[in-house]
Amino acid sequence: MGLTRASGGSILWEGQDITELGITERARLGINYGFQQPPRFKGIRVKDLLNIAAGEPLPKAKACAYLTQVGLCANDYLNREVDNSLSGGEVKRIEIATVLARQPRLMILDEPEAGIDLWSFARLTETFEEIHAKNDCTMIIISHQERIISLADEVVVIEKGRIGQRGSAREVFPSIIGDTTGGCPVAYGDKETK
Repeated sequence: MGLTRASGGSILWEGQDITELGITERARLGINYGFQQPPRFKGIRVKDLLNIAAGEPLPKAKACAYLTQVGLCANDYLNREVDNSLSGGEVKRIEIATVLARQPRLMILDEPEAGIDLWSFARLTETFEEIHAKNDCTMIIISHQERIISLADEVVVIEKGRIGQRGSAREVFPSIIGDTTGGCPVAYGDKETK
């Protein structure tokens, strides 16, 4: 996203070298980032954040739709401040709703499941499936959760700053599990691996 400068190589997005572009320029290209620990904004209401993200005042129904997509009851949240009165999971879901409101071409989400309860986690994975089915944008999701990894078209495992493995979830996930099970057999889908 441009928060850290690349130490080498190039970053290409849709044929354009964006290596030297800053955060604002990348955002204008439709690239959005969701933090693992989203910031809080005392004095700013949820609907204000959604309007800022969308770049225009949203009709209430549209703002509500973004919150519903991430498992929040819109009427309970639109006028709340994004401050310490919200749990970490609530702030995370609000942040993802703002990313959706930007209608990005590329979403980079750092552990979007962090701090989210099981019901909301299920709703969040449904949202990712819906976005994928519509082919609305490209998503890069940094995650350790099998449910999210299993949604991926491609999984890239980064080890010590380099690509350690790359392939489909079905190809890569069994070896990830194998690393944490001490070599015990693990069932994945309809395939058992050691």
